[in-house]
Amino acid sequence: MIAALMDVRGVRHALLVGHTGEVIAQVGIEDGQLNADVGLVAAGRAVIGSLQSQMNSDSWQEMVLDVDSGPVLLTPHGDQVLLTAFDDVSNLGRVRFAVRKLLGQT
Repeated sequence: MIAALMDVRGVRHALLVGHTGEVIAQVGIEDGQLNADVGLVAAGRAVIGSLQSQMNSDSWQEMVLDVDSGPVLLTPHGDQVLLTAFDDVSNLGRVRFAVRKLLGQT
């Protein structure tokens, strides 16, 4: 399913992480990057949970993080989170469109 994201210009890798932190699917991941990205998803979920608590909201659309290795887009998909790493913030619109299309959100 997520392999189609690798056809989007600028996408470096992607992974789908379940609610308990298990990797459901991955594409383009280099050695050593997987654990870092799973940790990034866990940290993102913590931040999102805190924001939802403060804002009395139970839903979120997406979150963009600009980390040392480059920008990543975290997108919810049911109780899973899709992490899409890409090369430059200027590609964000293209990446967001591809992710929404892939997840059937367009």
